[in-house]
Amino acid sequence: MRKKAASAGNGENNGKRPPGRPRSEQARQAILASTLKILGERGFSDLKIEDVADRAGVGKATVYRWWPNKGALIADAFASSTTRRLHFPDTGSVDTDMSRQMRQLVKIFRSPRGRIVSAILAAGQSDRELIAAFRERFLKPRRRDAYETLRRGIRRGELRKDIDPDLLLDSLYGPIYMRFLIGHDRLTPEFVDSLCALVLGGARPRRKAARRRI
Repeated sequence: MRKKAASAGNGENNGKRPPGRPRSEQARQAILASTLKILGERGFSDLKIEDVADRAGVGKATVYRWWPNKGALIADAFASSTTRRLHFPDTGSVDTDMSRQMRQLVKIFRSPRGRIVSAILAAGQSDRELIAAFRERFLKPRRRDAYETLRRGIRRGELRKDIDPDLLLDSLYGPIYMRFLIGHDRLTPEFVDSLCALVLGGARPRRKAARRRI
């Protein structure tokens, strides 16, 4: 009787989760996956939280408990689907590290995921919450990793110590976004390699001029 009473008291057999239990990672992943599927089927404007919750098998309140708005959910869904592919390697060469990561970004832009990015950037021009979520949840984490890659290059003497990291990164990634959005030319691995060589080449330590012999 005591054991039975104890079991009833601790909530192990009543089918309810005890308060404070960590959120379900399985449900979270189901929501993110459902978001991506619906985005691919209908696009950004026709995506509704109710439909995401229904397809993921959770309540609408569960979605809102983890994401404050549709923009945050979409940005997280995209970021989670690309995080592993967009990591920065540490090969001992800043040129190789940057070009490999940038090549992966180009692959994503040229894949079906690219349509999601395009929709986010387009809708973000009039939706401040969406573009803010994209910056915070996708761009900034990648940016932080890129800073560390550049710092390694500086420590190895591949880049100047006084280089502006934000200007350097904008110069590297800006042309990729321009070709992606404008479509005036192709996004190719060769383009990435040429871009890295041009931009990083201008960030090399300045060589001291050799003294003229008398």
